[in-house]
Amino acid sequence: MGPHAEPRAMNSALIVDDHPLFCDALSMTLKSVAGIVEIETADRLETAIHRIDLMPTPDAIVLDLNLPDVNGIDGLIRLRQAAAEVPVLVVSSMTDNRVIGACLAAGAAGFVPKHSRREVFRAAFNALREGRRFLPEGYEPVADGKARGTAKDVAIARLALLTRQQAKILQLICEGLLNKQIAYELSIAETTVKAHVTAIMRKLGVQSRTQAVLIARETNFSSLMPEDV
Repeated sequence: MGPHAEPRAMNSALIVDDHPLFCDALSMTLKSVAGIVEIETADRLETAIHRIDLMPTPDAIVLDLNLPDVNGIDGLIRLRQAAAEVPVLVVSSMTDNRVIGACLAAGAAGFVPKHSRREVFRAAFNALREGRRFLPEGYEPVADGKARGTAKDVAIARLALLTRQQAKILQLICEGLLNKQIAYELSIAETTVKAHVTAIMRKLGVQSRTQAVLIARETNFSSLMPEDV
C-alpha cells in the first residue's frame, strides 16, 4: 500500500474454527484490541464458503488450519477463491516454518500462532488494514530440500488455478469417490463431472486421477512436515 493510500476498512470478521471456546476468546480479543465490531463464526470450511456465498463478505477472515473437512493448505486455497479480495489471516497451533511458508505461498495475508498475546493480534490487524502481510516473530523461510520445496510450490500454484467447483470435485476424488458418486453428491450430471475432471487434470498437468490426488497431497500437512508423521 502506498504512503497516501487509505487504510482498508476492518470492522467485521469471519472466524473459521471448530473450537467454540477459542472462537469466543478470539472474538473478545478482536473486539477489544483490533476494533472489530461484527464477528461471525463457522466450524467447517464448507460452512464458511456457504456463508460467504449468501451474505455480504466480511472485511477479514481468520482461519484455523485444523478443520474437520480440511487436512492441508488446500482449505486456504479454496477459501481464498471464495472470498476474492478479502484478506485471510491464518491462526494456527501448527507454527512450523514450512507450514507458515506454505500458507504465505497460498496467499494468506498473514500468520499468527494460535496462543499469541493480544498485542500480536492487534499488530496483525493493523498490518491487514495497511495492506501488509503479517509474519510471526522468528519466522524464517525454510530451505528444506530444493526438490521438496519445488513440488510443494508447484502444487500450490496449480491448485490455485482450479475453480471452486473443480476444487470441490478434486477433494471428493481424494476421498475415493467415483464420477457417479460425485455427481450425486454435488447434484450435477455425470457428464459434467467428467468434463470437470478433464479440466482438473489439464490444469494440474497430470494424466490420471491418481496423479491429481498426489498433487493435492503435496499440500497436506503430512507432506509439508514428512518427518513429523
